[in-house]
Amino acid sequence: MIVRALRISAATAARRTMAEPGGLFVTVFFYLAVVSVLSTLWRTATQANGGTVAGYTAVALTWYVATSEAATVTMNTRLIEETGEDIASGAIAVELLRPISVLGLRVATELGRCLPRLAICGAIGVAYACVLGGAPPRPLGLLLAAPSLVLAIACNLVAQHAFAAASFWIRDARSTWFLYQKLVFIVGGMLLPLEVLPAVMREIALRLPFMAMAYAPSRLASGHVEPWLLLVQAFWFVVLSALAVGVFARGERRLQVVGG
Repeated sequence: MIVRALRISAATAARRTMAEPGGLFVTVFFYLAVVSVLSTLWRTATQANGGTVAGYTAVALTWYVATSEAATVTMNTRLIEETGEDIASGAIAVELLRPISVLGLRVATELGRCLPRLAICGAIGVAYACVLGGAPPRPLGLLLAAPSLVLAIACNLVAQHAFAAASFWIRDARSTWFLYQKLVFIVGGMLLPLEVLPAVMREIALRLPFMAMAYAPSRLASGHVEPWLLLVQAFWFVVLSALAVGVFARGERRLQVVGG
């Protein structure tokens, strides 16, 4: 029953997203703008560095950027702030009256909104990378990147809800949103492959959950056939889900006590 309700919520959100062409156009336009700028910068860097940067060729970096941006641009970038506002304002208290997990329903709804955007941007990204970069370095890596992208978004969603749950204790979630975005940008591998980072920072980043949100699918799409990355993503999804469930449960109990 619960699984069916979550599936219906995700499907309804997906249909609503597809019914809003204006929003999809903005997402695609922004995606192409960012990918074109970053891929151009990386191609220039590889030319100035003898053809590779941290072991990545210009073609590999084009595929990396197309994938990393698809994993992040297709999401609601202000999800933490908006969820925090719902918690702080008490709006989420109404949702607690439903006979289903508030967290589960919200994550399923957001996943439904993200997947259509991911499918469209992913298809456009493949076309862009093929035309301006070249064929994928290793087709098997690109094939593995497809489920990895879904896992990346799932990890990102549960992590954002865990961060947003801080609003059960503090009223303004904008600070946690700002911190979270910067972590995904840098140690998550959205802007650059983790191999570019200094050795110590790279080792730390590879042990943090943020690498599952952009780096993992991008590494696969860039021609590195490393199936273990999918296992790492699955691991972090379980851990982050447990964290989000725990934090939300404590926050909901606090809300009930404070509310009398």
